Amino acid sequence: MLQKVWVSSPGSWALQESNSHRQGKKKCWKCRFVRTIIQHPCRRHAPKRSRKERMLRKIQLCLCFCFVSGILYEISLLSSCVFSYLPMAQQYLTPEQVLNLGKSIIFLETTERLEPPPLVSCSVESAARIYQDRPIILFMRGLNNETALDMNTSYAAFSLLSSMKNVFLFPLQMETVFQETPLLQWYNQVVPEQEKNWVHVSSDASRLALIWKYGGIYMDTDVISIRPIPQQSFLAAQKSRFSSNGIFGFPARHKFIWDCMENFVLKYNGNIWGNQGPFLMTRMLKTLCNLTDFQGTEDHSCQNISFLNPQRFYPIPYPAWSRYYQVWDKSPSFNHSYALHLWNFMNRNRKVVVAGSNTLAENLYKTYCPSTYEDLIQNAKHR
Repeated sequence: MLQKVWVSSPGSWALQESNSHRQGKKKCWKCRFVRTIIQHPCRRHAPKRSRKERMLRKIQLCLCFCFVSGILYEISLLSSCVFSYLPMAQQYLTPEQVLNLGKSIIFLETTERLEPPPLVSCSVESAARIYQDRPIILFMRGLNNETALDMNTSYAAFSLLSSMKNVFLFPLQMETVFQETPLLQWYNQVVPEQEKNWVHVSSDASRLALIWKYGGIYMDTDVISIRPIPQQSFLAAQKSRFSSNGIFGFPARHKFIWDCMENFVLKYNGNIWGNQGPFLMTRMLKTLCNLTDFQGTEDHSCQNISFLNPQRFYPIPYPAWSRYYQVWDKSPSFNHSYALHLWNFMNRNRKVVVAGSNTLAENLYKTYCPSTYEDLIQNAKHR
């Protein structure tokens, strides 16, 4: 509803009472009414602006509009509001645009497969639910820029993950990832077909480069998130005096990660599993800290890097990995854990979650990745 504001000023806006100006009086009334709407004097009574002035005025308004729009867009990105109104399958954001939002949770799939298995889907979904204000990115080697990922894709996991507002699926382009890092020279010289552990080695290298460039948290695709990690610079102890590289987090351009990349190249040996992974992290941490055994559930800290207790991510150690696929009399609470590593590399018999089995893994799926679990049940019914 418009509110009338009556304004009287000397000159053209003053009311004239003479008979010869009765028509002018009516027109001035109209001018006053129009002025209340557009806040400009009537053309008949206002001094005319030059064409140049009117053009400058229009340019100023356009520039103001563009400036304000830009500010609002930047605020929406920084506050993660972009996730609330852009469906993932229809976002045409590049990996750099998403990673530059900061604090990404990064997953890698360095095989060529295009259908993430349930454990991968559960890992990504659980992270998306726990870290709802952060981008969750799954880089996949099998994807390329021409791959169409939409809600109608034949890959069920794509549809499931794409429906989550903060999940992004991107191609893993290693040569681009390794640009401006010590790893580029190594990548240009190595022959993947001759590498014994290329899937693991390429993953070890990619996670270092991505975290160094953009910061955030890296997680293996067999890690189920159960609560947020409060630390920003951390390594995860797999056991006392030994670091994992299955989950770690650092701000962008952190010196420790740069040093790890240099050591990766200097002491590269692709024939030894883990030499560029957990063994690399452990030997680099030992150059900074005097590692000691953990007592209880306390964390260690050195050089502003938190070395988190094995209970945070590995409450079930790797020799007992199969317990995740067993029925427990009483399920553990995992009160001291931020996430759970399910040791998929040790799972040579490929144990899977079976609906209705009441195993620990099934109960974790129900709680932390219910959409993946529901999809699991539907697939079982179809089979």
